[in-house]
Amino acid sequence: MGKKKVTAVFDIGKTNKKFFLFDENYEEVHREYRQFKNKVDEENHPCEDIEDLQVWLKSVFENTINLNTYDLQALNFSTYGASLVHLDEHGNPLLPMYSYTKPIPEKVTKSFFAKYGPNEQLLALTGSDDAGLLNSGMQLYWLKHYKPDIFKKIKISLHLPQYISYVFTGVPVSEYTSLGSHTLLWNYQKKDYHDWVYKEGFHKILAPLVPSETSINMNYNGNRIKVGVGIHDSSAALLPYIRGAKEKFVLVSTGTWSIAFNPFINGNLSEQDIKNDCINYMRINGKPVKASRIFLGNEYKLQIDFLNKHYGVEKDRHKKLEFDFDTFFEINKDFVHLFRWQSFSDENMPDKTDIPYNTFEHAYHHLMIELTMIQVKIIKRVMDDRVVNNLYIDGGFADNDIYVKLLAHYLRNTQVMTTDSALGSSIGAAIAVSDQKLNSKFLNKNYALKKHVPFVIK
Repeated sequence: MGKKKVTAVFDIGKTNKKFFLFDENYEEVHREYRQFKNKVDEENHPCEDIEDLQVWLKSVFENTINLNTYDLQALNFSTYGASLVHLDEHGNPLLPMYSYTKPIPEKVTKSFFAKYGPNEQLLALTGSDDAGLLNSGMQLYWLKHYKPDIFKKIKISLHLPQYISYVFTGVPVSEYTSLGSHTLLWNYQKKDYHDWVYKEGFHKILAPLVPSETSINMNYNGNRIKVGVGIHDSSAALLPYIRGAKEKFVLVSTGTWSIAFNPFINGNLSEQDIKNDCINYMRINGKPVKASRIFLGNEYKLQIDFLNKHYGVEKDRHKKLEFDFDTFFEINKDFVHLFRWQSFSDENMPDKTDIPYNTFEHAYHHLMIELTMIQVKIIKRVMDDRVVNNLYIDGGFADNDIYVKLLAHYLRNTQVMTTDSALGSSIGAAIAVSDQKLNSKFLNKNYALKKHVPFVIK
């Protein structure tokens, strides 16, 4: 029997660096995990150790080839976005890979918007929020005007997924999903770089733009392998749903951030959308994805720490709780907002948190009701329920019985489904570089799809 055909994927997160091999049915056959210590940039802010990462990428790949256990057909990369690697004339990284959490002086963004505003108009056209280095275009502007000596030495700037592809192919490219995800660079109306990018001359250092499904044929030790150009992880996580779902949907990807994605919008973001904190991600075909996000998982963690201390319970107590209708009914009868949020603000929150309940269970249910109400607002910003009536939930909150039952209750005209795949962005990267079509049972089989019906009010 011949060797099993596989696609290899590097999935590079901020914390975990992962390597997967998938068979032809997108079943995982091998995985490796690594974590790296951060370096610091010239201002002592933590940043990715790009040299160590590169050494690991090459050694894992070469070991896989040399083991000769699998027939390696293709290789692709999914990574976090908003991060640039700047190469010198010899093709080597010239600067630290600045973290998108690094603060930049306010005068940088002020001078940018004074030159290219009005703000709301520019943000709406580029599907971005005003978020400092989370907008990779702002990083280029900052380097050009505030570190001009070093900027002059940049030959090419690549987003992280494309840099990792470049490590294997030596071919520098740009691709849609990295350019289109809240970078300030892309004008969704014109389907081209925004005028300001040309005025600053940045188009000269951004590599040629290719579709996300592009692959480059490489020869490794006599093995012909298709190497993908990399993909932004949020767009990668969306791809299996776009290819596998029969009807239009909104995906809520939950974790530290909870992001609602609608890949079926027509038209660009309005200035009102920008005021509502909506942004664009991009599909692999260059079409916009309307997205709205909230720091839900972060807030949940802070509030659970508070409730654990308040009631003196063990730290994992919340994981054991399931939805209780009588508790919900009691809280709902005379509902008041009790929690003051730390990660975001909401018009209904009180000046300080005040918990009147005797039990942890009651307080936890109340917390989940409030958080889910906010989640519903975020979903409604992107969901046109005349067009879309399917909602997928993936990530950590898909396992939270109370969250899921409340969402099904508050969105009773929507079919709410949970999925179970920790491999979303990795599988998406494998699909992007493969020629295979997904069959209609893909989501049921690979993603353990589960439908949820609203509870009946007694």
